Amino acid sequence: MRALLLIVAGAALGVAAYRVQVDDLFSPGGRAAATVAYGGAFLIAGIAAWARRPANKLGPLMVVTAFALLTRQFRYSHDPLLFTVFFAFGDVAYALVGQCMFAYPFGRIRGRAERALVTAGYATALIFPLAVLLVYDGRSPLLQYNPLDPQPHESLLYVGGGDRAVELLQKSQVVVFFGLLATLFIAVIVRNLVRATPRMRFVLAPLVVAAITIALRAVFESLFTFIDRPFAYEYVFWWQAGAIVALPLALLAGLLRAHLARAAVGDLLLKLERTPPAGLRDALAAALADPTLELALWLRERGTYVDAAGHVVTLPHDDPRRGVTKIEHEGEPLGALVHDSSLLEEPELVQAVGAAARFAIENARLQAELRLQLKRVEESRARVVAAGDEERRRIERDLHDGAQQRLVALALELRRAQRRLGKELDPELERLLISTVEGLQVAVEELRELAHGIHPTILAEGGLGPALNALAGRSPLLVTVEATSERFAEHVEATAYFVACEALANVVKHANAGAVVIAARRENATLVIEVSDDGVGGATVDDGSGLRGLADRIEAHGGRLRIDSQAGRGTRVIGEIPCGS
Repeated sequence: MRALLLIVAGAALGVAAYRVQVDDLFSPGGRAAATVAYGGAFLIAGIAAWARRPANKLGPLMVVTAFALLTRQFRYSHDPLLFTVFFAFGDVAYALVGQCMFAYPFGRIRGRAERALVTAGYATALIFPLAVLLVYDGRSPLLQYNPLDPQPHESLLYVGGGDRAVELLQKSQVVVFFGLLATLFIAVIVRNLVRATPRMRFVLAPLVVAAITIALRAVFESLFTFIDRPFAYEYVFWWQAGAIVALPLALLAGLLRAHLARAAVGDLLLKLERTPPAGLRDALAAALADPTLELALWLRERGTYVDAAGHVVTLPHDDPRRGVTKIEHEGEPLGALVHDSSLLEEPELVQAVGAAARFAIENARLQAELRLQLKRVEESRARVVAAGDEERRRIERDLHDGAQQRLVALALELRRAQRRLGKELDPELERLLISTVEGLQVAVEELRELAHGIHPTILAEGGLGPALNALAGRSPLLVTVEATSERFAEHVEATAYFVACEALANVVKHANAGAVVIAARRENATLVIEVSDDGVGGATVDDGSGLRGLADRIEAHGGRLRIDSQAGRGTRVIGEIPCGS
C-alpha cells in the first residue's frame, strides 16, 4: 500500500514537473522528460530498497530525494508563491543526493569529513537562494533560467538590490556548491576507496563511477558559469542526466546484493557438500565476498578458539575494521567468523551463511580437535624420546666418569703393587694379580663399548660422520661409511646414529651378510641415513622391537623409517629425519 501511494504521488508530481519545464522554462520535451527521470529513478530505487531493507534508512532517504528533485522544478513556475518557495528550498535536492551517496550502504553517514561536507552542502543550498530572493527584483537574469522568457518571476521576499547582487550571489553559490564542495566530494570518495578494506571496495564499486561522474559534471558547471558554454554543452547535460539516473540504480543494486547473496545460500549448501574442511574458509569467504574472512573453531576441551590447523585464535574486540559473528547450535558455540566490519550491517546474510555451513563447521571443529590431540601425542612422543636421550647421556657420563675410571684406577694400583713387590712376589700371587689386571682391562673395554652404545661421546664432540666411522671400526663385518661432514641438531644426529647402530646390529645377528654400507646425506631439509647389506633379506619393521622402536623414534621427530628387504637380495634400512633448512 505504501509503495502504491508513493508511486501515485510521484507520478502526479512528475507530470506537474514536466509541464512546468515545458510551459514555464520552455525546455524541449526530451530535456524536460530527462529532468523528471531524475526523480523517477530515485523514487523507484528508493521504494525497492525500502521494501527489501526496511531497517536501512537509505531507502526512505532516496524516496525523499526523489520528491525533492521533482518539486525542485516548481522553481521555474511563474506563480510567485511556487517560485519563491521552491527557489528557496529547491537546491536542497542536490544536498540530498550527496547525502544518499555518503549514506550508502549503511543508511547513515559514519565519517566526520562526510558529515561536515553534507552539512556544508545543506547550508549552501539554503543560504544562497534565500539571499538571492531578498535582492531579486523580478527583472534580473537568473542562472539556469531561459533568458528568452518574456514573463518575469516575482520574489515574495524581495527587499531591495540589483542585478549585480543577484549575479554575485548566484555565481558564488555555483563556485562553492558545484565547484569547491564537488571537488571535496570527489576527494573524500577517492580517499574512502583507498582506505577501504577489500570487501568494502567491492561494496562501493556500484557507487564510485556514478558519484564521481555527477561530481565532475558539477565542477564543469561551475566553470561554464564564468566562460562561454562550448558547442558540446548539450552533451554535458545528457552526461549529467545519465549519471543521475544511474546513481539510484547503482545504490539499489548495492543494497540488493546482500539479498541476492542470501538467495544463493542454497548454492553454498551444495558446494559445501563437496568442500573438504581445509577449503571451508575459502568457500565462506567467497559467499560473503570477503577475502579477509577468518574461520575460528571452538574447542570445548580447551575453552578457546583455534584455526583449522589447531593454532589458538584471539577474537578481535576493539578493531573498527574487523567484526565477529559467533555461530552456535542449541546454545553451544561451534565457531566464529572474523570478517570485515561492513558485514555487521548485514547480520542476516552472515547468519544465513553461518547456518548453511553449520554442519561443515562442526565437522571442521571435530577435525581440529583431532589434530590438536594428534599434536599433543606427537609432542609427548618427542618429549619421551628427548628424555630417553638425556638419560642415555647421563648414564654414559656416569659410566665414563664413575665405574670406568674407578676400574682403570684399580688396575693401575694393582700394577703398581706388582712392580713394588718385584722379585719378592709369590709366583702364585703374581699370576693372580696379572689375571685380575687383565680382567679389569676387559671390564673397562666392555664398559667403554657399552658407553659407546648408549650415547658415544664422539657423537657430541665430532659429529655424525666420526661417530659412524667409530661404529664401523668396532663391527666384525666389513663396513663402508659414506657420511656428510655437516653438523646437525643434537637430536637429529642422535636419531641417525641409533638407526645405524640398530640396523648394523640386525645385520650382524640375522643377515648373514659379508659387507655393509652406511650412508648419511642431506636431501633438502631431510637427513637421510641408510644402512644396506648383501645378506639374506626378508626383514620388516614388525620383526622385532629394535626396528619398531627406531620407527617410533624417527616418527616422534616428524620423519619416517622405510625398509626395503626382499628375500635373497639384501636389506636397506632408510631413515628420513627432518633437519631444517
